[in-house]
Amino acid sequence: MPLPKLRIYNRQKAHAIPLPWLRRIGKAALPGCLAAMKSPDAPLASLPEIEITLVDDADIARVHADFLDDPTPTDVITFHHGEILISADTALRQGGEHGQSLDHEVALYLVHGLMHLGGWDDHEEAEAREMARRQEAVLREALEKS
Repeated sequence: MPLPKLRIYNRQKAHAIPLPWLRRIGKAALPGCLAAMKSPDAPLASLPEIEITLVDDADIARVHADFLDDPTPTDVITFHHGEILISADTALRQGGEHGQSLDHEVALYLVHGLMHLGGWDDHEEAEAREMARRQEAVLREALEKS
């Protein structure tokens, strides 16, 4: 199965994020995310392309309100048609809380979005824990490869 093409866009200006590095991490993470899919009919199995867009808290809060009826900023929003939005502002804030760099936190959010495309859901605690465990393993491997 061919890997989906990753398109990464930066629509925020406050934080410098190395897009070529992030693309390498995403490409290195795809095989692990595909291997960890919850079901063979998850969107990740058939998407030819995935669009990842870095935005600020104001933009992601607008999308969060429009699609999920929650007007607060969030870290990642994933659409099953292959679009992942990542808030760089939230990544900086939450990364600092977890002792991680902005770049590492954004890479984690990218993997998190790919896992959602692989059929994972983090609304129930048990599945959220398993998803987190698997995405950490995928990210660790991707960081070692790139």
